[in-house]
Amino acid sequence: MIVSKLLKQCISVLMVILALNTSCSKKNITASGGGDIDNRFKVIGYLPNRTDLLASAKQIDFGKITHLYIAFINPDSLGNLTGTGNLKEVAALAHSKNVRIMASIGGGGAPDYYPSFLTGEKKTKLINDLVNLAVDNNLDGIDVDLEGALIDANYESFVTDLAAPLKQKNKLITAAIATVYKDQFSDKALAQFDFVNIMSYDRTGPWRPDKPGPHAPYSMAEEDLQYWLETRKIPKNKLTLGVPFYGYGFGGTAPESMSYKNILRQYPDSVNQDQMHLNGGMVYYNGLTMIRKKTELAKQKVGGVMIWQLLQDSTGVKSLLGEIDGVVKGK
Repeated sequence: MIVSKLLKQCISVLMVILALNTSCSKKNITASGGGDIDNRFKVIGYLPNRTDLLASAKQIDFGKITHLYIAFINPDSLGNLTGTGNLKEVAALAHSKNVRIMASIGGGGAPDYYPSFLTGEKKTKLINDLVNLAVDNNLDGIDVDLEGALIDANYESFVTDLAAPLKQKNKLITAAIATVYKDQFSDKALAQFDFVNIMSYDRTGPWRPDKPGPHAPYSMAEEDLQYWLETRKIPKNKLTLGVPFYGYGFGGTAPESMSYKNILRQYPDSVNQDQMHLNGGMVYYNGLTMIRKKTELAKQKVGGVMIWQLLQDSTGVKSLLGEIDGVVKGK
């Protein structure tokens, strides 16, 4: 009887120990999984916000990206956010693939009335609406892609006031930045972001017909990284290098802009080049070799790459995203 009682007590103690160990093990797995998401090399892809957003999202190879940015969601002239349809469904799709999703505001073609939403009561409303947008649609945060004149005297206070409630809700805040606007970014403003994505392209373009040539050369990537890393002292894990999935044409009747996908449709052998003759002019872009080289540079120097934009890519062995994925995974 005594032996039996002791045996039962030992078994009970052993079961408690096993239960505790199992519980700790589960917690460790969960914590480790979250850390892997945050610490992995970022591959950020922008997706244009269209009426067929969900259909567009279903075209993406989520296994090759870590973050999806929906571009763009902006206020109309009355201050109401537009282009919010299907966001929750796309967020659910992204999360099911272990991909974070952000709504991006601004953009190179942001409305002319935008400056009025960066101050006063309009700013307060916009910030509240953006935080609610992220929470209600299960987004991981907001990306601030304010460019040019929108990086004005109100930029710092806007991003500071936006960052606080987002972080209270455990949401991210990121930014797209370009070195051409470097003097407009204060250190305090940059410090608000969880990470920033360098738009290392558009050195020239259709708006500068007198300056034909590559709009995203390798030298630009090197110079951009050197500035933000060494001059502005942004930690490498808070930077990504932006790459273009499109090209610009100069001279003759070459198209002003062409997606990489359309370049290859017309000239399949241009896959490893960075420029081609077309209609009496030249089209400059980044082919597979250049994208591989830039991704290797980013892997060495910073925390990821950013892509504008995913729908401009080709498929199969000619895919630029596939080339990025090969470098990231050591293929």
